[in-house]
Amino acid sequence: MISANTALTGSYELGEVARSVLIAIVASYAALDLTGRVTAASGRVRLAWLSGGAIAMGIGIWAMHFEGMLALRLPVPVEYHWPTVLASLLVAILASGVALYVASSRKLGVVAALTGSTFMATGIAGMH
Repeated sequence: MISANTALTGSYELGEVARSVLIAIVASYAALDLTGRVTAASGRVRLAWLSGGAIAMGIGIWAMHFEGMLALRLPVPVEYHWPTVLASLLVAILASGVALYVASSRKLGVVAALTGSTFMATGIAGMH
C-alpha cells in the first residue's frame, strides 16, 4: 500500500513525448495557416476560417496535453473521467477561437496581442 506521504516516481515514454511534440507542431501550423486566411475573408467565410483554426488549435492543444499525459508511466493505474476530458477539449477550442479572433484583426497592436495571448493562456490553464 502507498502511504499519503510517499511520492510516486514516474518515467516518460520517449516515443509518446515525441508524438506529443509533433502533434503540437502540426496543429499550430494548421491553425495558424487557417487563421491567416481570416484577415482577407469576410462574413460567413471569415467565420468558417476562424472556426477551422479554433478547432485545429483547440484539438491540437488538447491532444498534445493528453498524449503527454499518456507518456507518463506511473507504478499505479491511471484513469480519466471522460466527461471532464471532453469538457477540457471544449475549453481549449473556445479559448483558441477567442485568441485567434483577436489575433486575426487587420491591425494587430500590442494590446490585441496581449489580449489574445491572455485568452490562450487562460484556456490552456483552464483545460488542466
